[in-house]
Amino acid sequence: MSKESNKAENIQAEEIEIVSEDVLEGDLINEAEEAAETEASLMDELTQANFRVEELEQALKAAEAKVNEQKDSVVRAAAEVDNIRRRAAMDVEKARKFALEKFANELLPVLDNLERALEGTDAEAEVTKSLYEGVELTLKGFVAAVDKFGLKQVSPQGDAFNPDLHQAIGMQPSSEFPANTVMAVMQKGYVLNERLLRPAMVMVSQGEA
Repeated sequence: MSKESNKAENIQAEEIEIVSEDVLEGDLINEAEEAAETEASLMDELTQANFRVEELEQALKAAEAKVNEQKDSVVRAAAEVDNIRRRAAMDVEKARKFALEKFANELLPVLDNLERALEGTDAEAEVTKSLYEGVELTLKGFVAAVDKFGLKQVSPQGDAFNPDLHQAIGMQPSSEFPANTVMAVMQKGYVLNERLLRPAMVMVSQGEA
């Protein structure tokens, strides 16, 4: 009876051990499956995170490109405004310098007539001396007044001929003046703020015959 009891106990212990092993194996399988599911879930979350990072990087690049584009637009706009300001300043300066051009052209015949009056008056004769002095003072005051506004005479006698300022009406041999030198001024020229209003009419030397 004792042997059968021991045998039964041994069989029961083996069955318990087998059941325990089965339970343990089942637990391990469940844990492995749960671990696999967790790993898969983490992989999905990682993939989504990577996708989100890529989206954010693309959005950042697009924002940077837009900022650079706007920065270029601002720089171009500032340059355009600066150019407009410079052109406006140049136009104002040009208008200021040459606003008197038409008026100055009207004054040239008056200056010519005063000079002709001096040429036709004898400065030494008692009858015309006072008239000569009055016209001379008037002419000097007139020339000084217009000079303040940038109107200057061009009287180049003895200077080298300059086609930009002088108009030659003829050439003559001369032992007194070298070739291509203004030997006589027939009519004075005028410039207004370095812009030629009228060239001086001159006779040019050909040099010695």
